[in-house]
Amino acid sequence: MLTVRANTAAMREVGMLKWLWLSLLAIVLDQAGKLLVDNSMQLYESIPLMPYFNLTYVHNTGAAFSFLSEAGGWQRWFFAALALIISIVLSIWLTRLQKHETLLAVALSLVLGGAVGNLIDRLAYGYVIDFLDVYYNDWHWPAFNIADSAITLGVMLMLAESFGMGNSKLDCR
Repeated sequence: MLTVRANTAAMREVGMLKWLWLSLLAIVLDQAGKLLVDNSMQLYESIPLMPYFNLTYVHNTGAAFSFLSEAGGWQRWFFAALALIISIVLSIWLTRLQKHETLLAVALSLVLGGAVGNLIDRLAYGYVIDFLDVYYNDWHWPAFNIADSAITLGVMLMLAESFGMGNSKLDCR
């Protein structure tokens, strides 16, 4: 009986970890996009791609919306530690999900991938490379990257799941 419980717990932990491919995809796309921009553009260079959307290469030493970007350098390690802690918590949370919590698993995997993507930048450079620039007339949303997009999509899916939108009979084994 003890062996059956241990095997069931191990299978459950592995079960939702199958969504880590989504985290890995977010990290690879994010880092590839950042490397492409860093190797082909000058800092602050902007390339119009379509109406209301540019590629604009910037460095963000702060958090969302450049929060604490002028704090003197300590924020690099603070945000890196925060991302590391969040990544550990999300990984543990993923292992504890039930089979039917597919939408939450997808959401957590996206947030995890985004957090790790930006963590890599903070550790390697001391800043995060942002390059996606959405604007209207003279108003520009703060530049962001693929990791930020993964985090935002993951949070939106978590909100949808919390409002009962993930309680379908769909079982993605």
